[in-house]
Amino acid sequence: MRKALTAVVAVALCASVVSPANAADLSDRGGTDRSVVRTDKGVVRGTVTGTERTFGSIPFAAPPVGENRWRDPQPAAAWQGVRDATTPAPMCAQTPELGGQPSLVEDCLYLNVTTPAADTRTPRPVMVWIHGGSFVSGGASMYDARWLATKNDAVVVTVNYRLGVFGFFGYPGLPGSGTFGLADQQAALKWVQRNARAFGGDARNVTVFGESAGALSICAQLASPRAAGLFTKAIMQSGPCGVQAPAEPGTFETLWKPRAVVEQSGVGTAGCADLACLRALPVDTLLTVHEQFSTPAFDTAVLPIDPVVAQRTGRMHRVPSLVGTTHDEMTLFMPQVFPQPIPEAAYGQALAGLFTTNAEKVAARYPVNGNGDARDEIARLLTDKLWSCTAQTTRDELRGRVSGYEFAQKDVPMFFPGLPEFPGGYGAFHASEIPLLFEFPGLPLTAGQRELSDYMIAAWGRFARTGDPGWRAGVQSLKAGAIGPADFRRDHQCGFWATM
Repeated sequence: MRKALTAVVAVALCASVVSPANAADLSDRGGTDRSVVRTDKGVVRGTVTGTERTFGSIPFAAPPVGENRWRDPQPAAAWQGVRDATTPAPMCAQTPELGGQPSLVEDCLYLNVTTPAADTRTPRPVMVWIHGGSFVSGGASMYDARWLATKNDAVVVTVNYRLGVFGFFGYPGLPGSGTFGLADQQAALKWVQRNARAFGGDARNVTVFGESAGALSICAQLASPRAAGLFTKAIMQSGPCGVQAPAEPGTFETLWKPRAVVEQSGVGTAGCADLACLRALPVDTLLTVHEQFSTPAFDTAVLPIDPVVAQRTGRMHRVPSLVGTTHDEMTLFMPQVFPQPIPEAAYGQALAGLFTTNAEKVAARYPVNGNGDARDEIARLLTDKLWSCTAQTTRDELRGRVSGYEFAQKDVPMFFPGLPEFPGGYGAFHASEIPLLFEFPGLPLTAGQRELSDYMIAAWGRFARTGDPGWRAGVQSLKAGAIGPADFRRDHQCGFWATM
C-alpha cells in the first residue's frame, strides 16, 4: 500500500481532456496587422478573433535533441520571414497518464500566448502558466487561456518544459542533473522578459501560476537564485512545497531529492554504460523508464537547497503569493490505490501500514462513518496530512504578503476518464478547480459554477495586477453561493497533525 500511495501521490497531475488551445498572440501595438508580432528572434503570425489574439509554438529555446539532450536550454535560433504561429505547441515526450495523450516529441520547447484582441496604451499584466503532471506528463496546449486573458485584460503565456526522463534525468558528472525541466521554465520566463512588451504585456508585472507539479515548480523557482527578477508574484494551486508521500512505515517524505541520489538512479538506465549510449537511444526506448525520473534535484546550480528548507529558513524570493488547495485532494487517487472497498473492520490494519504506532490515534481522530467502506476516511485524513496542512505550513512560512484559498465546490464533473464510483463522491477532488479557470470544451458549467468561475478568474486577475486577490487575511473558501472565510486549520485538523 505504501508503494502504491507513493506512486499515486507523486502522480499529482492535471491531465485534462481539454482540446488544445490556440496559442496566444500579443502583437505590436499600433500595427495594422494584429496577427503579426515581431519577437526577439523573428516575426510570428497568429490568429485574431473579435475577442482575442493567439499565437502558438513560439520557440523559447533550441530543440533539446542530439547533444542538447540533457543539457540546459540553449538559445533558440533566429529565423527569416514570418513564422506560422497558428497551431498550439506540441506535447513534450511522455507516456499516457490518467487518460492523457502519449507523445514522442522531444523537440518541444515552445510556448503559447493569449491576449485580448483590442490594443492597449497601458502594458497589461502577464500571467505565465506552468502545467502539472507529476513532472512526467501534461503540456501547455491543454489549457485554453481565453477566459483569463479577455476577462482580466491580461497577457497569458502557457509554457512547455521537458518531462520525466528528458527533464529530470540524472547521471554522475552530468551538469544540470535533475533540473533540466526547471531550467526550461526559467528559459521561458526569460523569453517573457524579452518579449512581453511586443505583445502588449508588462515585463515588470509577471505572475507565475501553476497547479500540482506546476505549483511545485513555482516553489522551486522561489528557491532558485537563477529565477531572481523573472517574476513578481506567484500562485501555487495544490502543490505546496512540503507535500508528502508515504515512505518507510510510519514516516512520510517530500518529493525533492538530493542531486547525488538522482544521479545514481541514472546509472545503467536502459542498459547503457555511458551518456553517449543514452543520447543515441530513440525517444520510445527512453520512455520505458520515463516515470523513474519524476523528482527535481537540489544541491544543484538551479536549485542549491531543498525548497522545504529554503521556505522554512526564509531563503526564497519574497513576492506576493497566493497558496491554495482543493477540499478533497486525495479522492482522485484513492481508487488507483484501493480499487475495491475496504471493509470498516479492516480500517485499523490499513492505518497501521501508514502510521504504525500512531494508527490508533489517527483512527480515533478520524472514525469510520458507517457506510461500510473506509476509503473515504483514508482519503480525508491523507488530504489533511499530505496536502491541506502542508499548504498551511507554506502560507505560514513564506515571507511577504501571502493569501490563501480552498476550492470547495463539490459538484464539478469528473473529467478524468474511467474512474469508478467512490463512497460519498469525489467532492472537490485534486485539479477540480481547473475547469473554472480554463475553458474545457464539452464540459459545461452550471449557473452556480459559472458564477464561481467568474469570481475566481477575477480574483486571479486582480492578484496578477495588484498582488491582492480580494481578501487580505486567512483562507477564502471558494464555493458557489458560499464564498467566504474558511476555518481551515480546524477543518483539516492541522493542530492534530502538528503533534504527529
